[in-house]
Amino acid sequence: MLLLTGASVRSNPKTCASKQAVSCDYDVMNRLLRSFQPLLAGLAMTLLQIALAVGLLGPEEPLSQRYSALVQHDSYWFMNIIDRGYQTIVPPIGHKVMEVSNVAFFPAYPLIAGLFRYGLNIDTGTALLLTAQLAAWGFWTYFFLLCKRWNVSPALQICGALLIAAHPAAFFLVAAYSESLFLMALLGFIYWSTATGKSAQVWAAIHGFIMSAARIVGVVCAAFPLVLALFQTGWRGLFQPRRWIREHGPAIGLTVVAMSGAIGFFLYSQLRWGHWDMYMLTQAAGWGIVPDYVAVFKPDSYRWFVPALNDPTQASQLAMSVGGLLLIGIAICELVPAIQRRAGLPVRVGIYFCAATIYYLSVSGVACVDMESMLRYEFAVHALIVLACLNFLRQFRMPPLLVRAFGSAAVALVSAAGLCVQGWYVWNFTRGNWVA
Repeated sequence: MLLLTGASVRSNPKTCASKQAVSCDYDVMNRLLRSFQPLLAGLAMTLLQIALAVGLLGPEEPLSQRYSALVQHDSYWFMNIIDRGYQTIVPPIGHKVMEVSNVAFFPAYPLIAGLFRYGLNIDTGTALLLTAQLAAWGFWTYFFLLCKRWNVSPALQICGALLIAAHPAAFFLVAAYSESLFLMALLGFIYWSTATGKSAQVWAAIHGFIMSAARIVGVVCAAFPLVLALFQTGWRGLFQPRRWIREHGPAIGLTVVAMSGAIGFFLYSQLRWGHWDMYMLTQAAGWGIVPDYVAVFKPDSYRWFVPALNDPTQASQLAMSVGGLLLIGIAICELVPAIQRRAGLPVRVGIYFCAATIYYLSVSGVACVDMESMLRYEFAVHALIVLACLNFLRQFRMPPLLVRAFGSAAVALVSAAGLCVQGWYVWNFTRGNWVA
């Protein structure tokens, strides 16, 4: 029997070769599919968010109008900047009039949307939505790419994605706002600046440039490589500053390039109006923004009452309090010896630094207006904390079945509650009501 089998194989070598070819093709296809999984998962999350906001909760109008309903409030300011460019009088007007003073928003989002507007010959609102939703796809893709790099289990990835998507302000990722572009650039900056190779540094620089040109908090988040380098080599190197600078020149250079998006905007303002801080002046004049840099340390800044659904200011006040509680909670988890984990700590510290920076600067800016819009600003903090928690939790052994069941039930309950609140806000937002 063996002789016959061997003879048949020898007599028909093409059969063996074809089986090997099929197996090889199968392995290649599997590898390709695995490499595209973060991209496909990111697309699925983005499409689900759009379907929820447009198909399920949008106004009872034709589909095109339901889609356009995601253009509201700040979106019109971005539209004005795209259509007219930056315009202002000096000093800026003392109330909100976009036809007079519109230099209250950073340039990355309207600039990229303008490229789509004129390159594809589409209307401005559609260009803004296309830009935001492509950036949302990028944000989710980088989320899953980071999880893949850290070997986060599929179950933890699903839980993390649910907790982010269920945040009451998560729908701003697919609305005509700059949140998704900033978060995409920030996660891309983290992803590429922790990779190796010259091309990775180039991609990190591009993402960092967009990040600081999208939101003012991106200027400080650009220091992520420096924070990472500091915790990788320890504090003692700071006592030899020349040596430390020489050893970490690439991190310093990357930080400077990442800051240059905002620096370019400030330089443009100086050359055009003679005020590098025209953005801050316009915010102060039109929005009454007077930063209070000690607000985060004042006990009366924190509100713990359950907000009324029709009171977005109360929701923002609670979001500010919850954001601070999350930051304190994650710090305690990292410091408790029984559960402390050193692996991946420098990267997590860098993420915590970005989250704390966004939280601190956002609270400082809106404390004077009763924390208005803090619900939206805190969403970025929430996403970063969830991401860092996944990096932290992936180091533990798989817990017992009962613990896993309890954790899954808790995530499901919190996500369901968050999605219900988000649905209420989407319904109001798409009908022109102010949310955050």
